[in-house]
Amino acid sequence: MVKKQTVWLLTMLSLLIVLSVYYMTSPDNGEMAFIQDEEWAEMTEEAEGTEGVETTGEGTVISQISTEELFATIRLQQQNKRDQLQEQLSEIVTSSNFTAQEKNEALERMETIKETQSKEAILENTIRASAPYEDVLVRAEDDIVHVTVKASDLSKTETNEIIQMVSDEFGKKRVQVQFQPAS
Repeated sequence: MVKKQTVWLLTMLSLLIVLSVYYMTSPDNGEMAFIQDEEWAEMTEEAEGTEGVETTGEGTVISQISTEELFATIRLQQQNKRDQLQEQLSEIVTSSNFTAQEKNEALERMETIKETQSKEAILENTIRASAPYEDVLVRAEDDIVHVTVKASDLSKTETNEIIQMVSDEFGKKRVQVQFQPAS
C-alpha cells in the first residue's frame, strides 16, 4: 500500500517537474489567447494552478495555454482522479474491515467508472469521425456530460448532432456543448 502511494507521488512530482521545465523553456510560438465562460475558467485554473491565467473583472478568463495542452492536462487530471478513486475502491474490496454490501457497492462503482471511461472514449471518437474536428474532450459527471470541441465555431445543427450522440451513448443526461477555437 505504501509503495503504491510512494510510486504514485514520485510519478506525479516527476511529471510536475518535467512540465515545469518544459513550460519555462518552451518558446511562445503555438500559444494562443482565448476567452471562455466561468466553468471553463475553473477547469483551466485547476489544470494550470493559477500560473498563466488572468481573470478579468467580468468573470471571464484569458489564458496563454494552447488548447492541445489544455485538453491533455484536463484528460490527465481526470484520469488521475479516477485512478485514485479506483485505488480507494480496490482497497475497500480487499480489506476485511468492510461488509459484503460495502464491498459490492465498491465493485459496482469501479465498474461504473470503467463504463464511463469507455463511453467517453467511444463518444470522442464518434464525434471526431462525424466532422473534421481537431480534437474533442468529453467529461461525464454524475448528472451532466460536458463536450468541448476544438473548432473555429459550431452551428446549431452540429451542436444538436453532438447532443444526440451523447444521448445515444449516455442516455438521459444533461449535455453541455461548447467549442474551443482551433489554434
